[in-house]
Amino acid sequence: HSVDSVKLAMEIEKEAAKRDIVVNILIQVNVANEDTKFGLDNSEVLNIVKEVATLPHIRIQGLMTIAPFVDDGEENRKYFNQLKQLSVDIKDKNIDNVCMNVLSMGMSGDYETAIEEGATHVRVGTSIFGVRNYAI
Repeated sequence: HSVDSVKLAMEIEKEAAKRDIVVNILIQVNVANEDTKFGLDNSEVLNIVKEVATLPHIRIQGLMTIAPFVDDGEENRKYFNQLKQLSVDIKDKNIDNVCMNVLSMGMSGDYETAIEEGATHVRVGTSIFGVRNYAI
């Protein structure tokens, strides 16, 4: 679903080439710069996108982020807005093999705000399945 390094993209490229397929990916961005989350810093994204876009068996479809866990989803609006703007800025560059049609952001607690800010994909597993039981 998401890639957060050129190294990972290269591994996907290698495996996709063996099978002669093209793999659609999202670039994972750590918009809130949380130490506990994976993803690229906003300042790294464009250079990584340009590098990964040269791989013939990978197609960059857009961006994704996991915003901070908050009690009020509205608190994440600024992060969703930042990711949307980053997506627009990259799309405006017209980079071959990059389309920026997907914006994956928002989870059960903040998906409405994410959609308002342009999300095309949300992750709402907790709303559907309930809170995870990590004790099992």
